[in-house]
Amino acid sequence: MTATDDLPNIDPEHFRTPSSGALSDRTPSAHKPRILLLYGSLRERSFSRLVAEEAARLLEAMGAEPRIFNPRGLPLADAEDASHPKVQELRKLAEWSEGMVWCSPERHGAMTGIMKTQIDWIPLSIGGMRPTQGKTLAVMQVCGGSQSFNAVNQLRVLGRWMRMITIPNQSSVPKAFTEFDDNNRMLPSPFYNRIVDVMEELVKFTLLTRDCSDYLTDRYSERVESAEEVSKRVNQRSM
Repeated sequence: MTATDDLPNIDPEHFRTPSSGALSDRTPSAHKPRILLLYGSLRERSFSRLVAEEAARLLEAMGAEPRIFNPRGLPLADAEDASHPKVQELRKLAEWSEGMVWCSPERHGAMTGIMKTQIDWIPLSIGGMRPTQGKTLAVMQVCGGSQSFNAVNQLRVLGRWMRMITIPNQSSVPKAFTEFDDNNRMLPSPFYNRIVDVMEELVKFTLLTRDCSDYLTDRYSERVESAEEVSKRVNQRSM
């Protein structure tokens, strides 16, 4: 008797039993964890950008390689062809990265359009590549007033939709305009300490998952479908 004998709906050829050996029997990558940071404001003194810059400094100190994407000049999704230079820049960074940090202001109880536009330009699939699947994600937000979590909650939903591994910790900085000095450096506070926590956790999760993300995201449903069937299903004109 096999494990699938009592599972008539299962295709035995494509059924896999998860194994810890498949996770441990891998050669760890030697390069620094590659982290892409996105922020959601074009203001000259953008606090989401300043938080992203603080996060990048921390990531570098923790042994990672951070890169920050500047969204200025990025067109609205579908307003230009994907060959637009800023779109190509963003997509190449997404492909390069092994983890991401998304930091948005909260505006009208939601993430900003700038933030959403960046995420919208990163598709679930580019050719045979999935630029976000299996990569780690940390979510953060800045608030103009009291502390809120609307933006980070929405970013978590998007992270799940983009098939990312969103870490448990997160950061929300209230009254962000009071948290920075005249040199645009963040003042010491519990909010700064939380950002340290989030970056530390992100690096740990990235180190833990980056060499086995293909195994972690391997799915039975996709194994039983041929590439032709998948293409037909996802490109259908109507539901």
